[in-house]
Amino acid sequence: MEITIKELNKHEITRIKEIDRSEEIGYKYVHNDGELEKVELNVHAPRWTPEIIQENINMLTPILDNEGHFLGAFHQEKLVGVAVLGGEFIGDNQDELQMAFLYTSNGYRRSGIGKQLMDKVSHLAKSKGAKKLYISAAETESAVSFYLHYGCKLAPKVNSELYALNPEDIHFIKEL
Repeated sequence: MEITIKELNKHEITRIKEIDRSEEIGYKYVHNDGELEKVELNVHAPRWTPEIIQENINMLTPILDNEGHFLGAFHQEKLVGVAVLGGEFIGDNQDELQMAFLYTSNGYRRSGIGKQLMDKVSHLAKSKGAKKLYISAAETESAVSFYLHYGCKLAPKVNSELYALNPEDIHFIKEL
């Protein structure tokens, strides 16, 4: 399957509604004293509702307004994956950029699209002078497994602002 990754402009952020985020979630992870604990969940996560789409747009718009990047993965003309890289340096050394959003549509997962998006985000972050990506990821088995497989490590120090947004997220660092 041929996938094309291209940067979209911030006004196209409403296109995230094209992503089918639905999945069966068998497990989630809990960060407990520096370790990941696997907890059985067995739930169905449906497609995003219009309200959740709007919440995501509201969260991502300021990131894009602050020199962020919005990437789309396309199979022919169909948007099948998205990623958003923040433009504001964070961390104690101000050398990290936030990997703010990453989703691949149901039916397209496990085909390398997430890796292609991460590769492009990593390249963009490095070109902007970042030494690390900071990722606040959903606690789902699929998200955590993806980031660990990509070479991300648990963040030794959690970003308090991002933690406050979603305390259940699992926080990673990816050295660039």
